[in-house]
Amino acid sequence: MITKEQFDKEIELIIANAIREDVGDGDHSSLACIPDGARGRAKLLVKDKGIIAGVSFAKKVFAYVDKTLRVETLIEDGAEVSFGDVVMYIDGSPQSILKAERTVLNAMQRMSAIATKTKMFVDLLRGTRTKILDTRKTTPGIRALEKWAVKIGGGENHRFALYDMIMLKDNHIDFAGGITKAIEMAKQYLKDTDRDLDIMVEARDLAEVNEILRSDGVYRILLDNFDYEDTKKAVKLIGNKCLIESSGNINEATIRHYAECGVNYISCGALTHSVHNMDLSLKAIK
Repeated sequence: MITKEQFDKEIELIIANAIREDVGDGDHSSLACIPDGARGRAKLLVKDKGIIAGVSFAKKVFAYVDKTLRVETLIEDGAEVSFGDVVMYIDGSPQSILKAERTVLNAMQRMSAIATKTKMFVDLLRGTRTKILDTRKTTPGIRALEKWAVKIGGGENHRFALYDMIMLKDNHIDFAGGITKAIEMAKQYLKDTDRDLDIMVEARDLAEVNEILRSDGVYRILLDNFDYEDTKKAVKLIGNKCLIESSGNINEATIRHYAECGVNYISCGALTHSVHNMDLSLKAIK
């Protein structure tokens, strides 16, 4: 999995690129009408309800823009919020506050939406042994933020990218010439390159589950678009030989049923690709 150092680097890159994109050679609106040396205060206001996420990220953005800005946090990541709640106060240069404003709001609105949706799925799974996972179906350039939001909402992160797990999906299997061949080639690749990565293999039907089970060294089997009955049969076939993940068009109406089949994980791309941003705003305090 991705290391803390790699993750922190991703966050640094996101902040630097977001400010570069938004500010360019200067926030000329603020520079035109707010004197240098002015002091001000603003609040980050909730105009919605759900799970707040991105508070820690916002602090990093404010510090990146201006280390003299002072942030007073009233509500932490993962807390339930409702209309009218104040998440934080920011004191310091109004020019700096406004330079950071859009990056902070864009990130927190999306992260809060993801955390809120994740929490809903986590609650639906309560009492089962199944954990909810995100996927790589994320917004290009801000994957670290979206996966961070899933964690804040109580979910678990799947692989971060192509480099931290071997995941043999349908196209890999078909291009390689079959499941067994793909697995053997993957194991040889890990040996040849001296890499320590888990191997996960996708199964499209019960026959493929049986074929995967004939190979050693598979960490997890992904049951792709299985119905309830075949999922139960697959869980019985696999037993404790490896971990089991279900995926494919699973939503809030069906997720509990798949969990009750006995799978370890359910991965859901909708956590990150189908959310409506939480309404937040940053307001100057006169």
